[in-house]
Amino acid sequence: MTPTPGPPTPRLLQQVTDRLQVRRASPRTVATYRSWIRRYVLFCGRRHPRDLGDREVTAFLTHLATRSRVAASTQNQALAALLFLYREVLQQPLGSLGNAVRARKPVRRPTVLSREEVVAVLGHARGRAAIILALMYGGGLRVGEAVALRIKDVDTDRREIVIREGKGNRDRVTMLPASLVDEVERQIDRVRKMRLRDAMRGHGFVALPDAFARKSPSAIGDWRWMWLFPAVRLYSDARTGKLLRHHIHRTVIQREIKEAAARAGVAKRVTSHTLRHSFATHLLESGYDIRTVQELLGHRDVSTTMLYTHVLNRGGMGVRSPLDMLAPPDGPGRRAPDAGSQPPPPARGLRWRASQPNAAAADSARRR
Repeated sequence: MTPTPGPPTPRLLQQVTDRLQVRRASPRTVATYRSWIRRYVLFCGRRHPRDLGDREVTAFLTHLATRSRVAASTQNQALAALLFLYREVLQQPLGSLGNAVRARKPVRRPTVLSREEVVAVLGHARGRAAIILALMYGGGLRVGEAVALRIKDVDTDRREIVIREGKGNRDRVTMLPASLVDEVERQIDRVRKMRLRDAMRGHGFVALPDAFARKSPSAIGDWRWMWLFPAVRLYSDARTGKLLRHHIHRTVIQREIKEAAARAGVAKRVTSHTLRHSFATHLLESGYDIRTVQELLGHRDVSTTMLYTHVLNRGGMGVRSPLDMLAPPDGPGRRAPDAGSQPPPPARGLRWRASQPNAAAADSARRR
């Protein structure tokens, strides 16, 4: 009797995807690992990784560092993908990779905006991006965390935001700025009305995490599970065929903050993560302890948060320049104001105002 053939073996990239999903990896991690493994296979002349080993991996990593001149973090990302491939998928752990040329990881200082620059950037933001950028600065949110907020995770009474499945698949709680409560409540009301209109048309459902749709089938149409910032257009779910409404894409916010910084005339390179850097630095400047800032940012190690202690707005390493102690107030580099002159009026048309901390209180808190 002819034996019954078993199910076909999945292709390599599908095996990688399955193993990553078992480990609860994020979709971005899955896409990144697949991309690096594909590049590795192409680099090796489309040979199967099972027939390759330490020498080919070393050559690929060296190529990335010497020819492609990638950053150290990029090379480490490629190495992590290949280690996962050989250890978890092919069951062929790699040996020593000591001969690979490793890219040097330089010490970088994050770009931090002053309070005046934050006010200018937020004031020049347009549309829904304005409130999203304000939430990112006001709560230290990453751009992916901000666009993926659900209504149920925003508590306007307690002024709290629960970040679900943040970096490292960890939840955390951060603050909802009091100045944004009214605007967030209006946004929630707009989303609720949008859900009612979609329900009348029989579409506009929301995607639910993991297997929650099977556990609670009615939640797919519950407005509380809706994204706080839903997309304008619908998309068709490949599995169910239903028309769903996703959240606004992160590239919309990334593009808007660059344009807002250009309109505001900010000379620094401003990205969506610059607001998170500014959030942490301004809290430390205001005297908050570093452990509190670590919890709000969701850093696993306090050494990551320590980076912001080197960019406090008081010169290098927080030391006052001796020139400032010698020069009089109207000395070099500073022009004495004309008699009877008035300070310039504040800029108009800005929706958010950055509070200016008392300098003496900030210096006292820093000395403590």
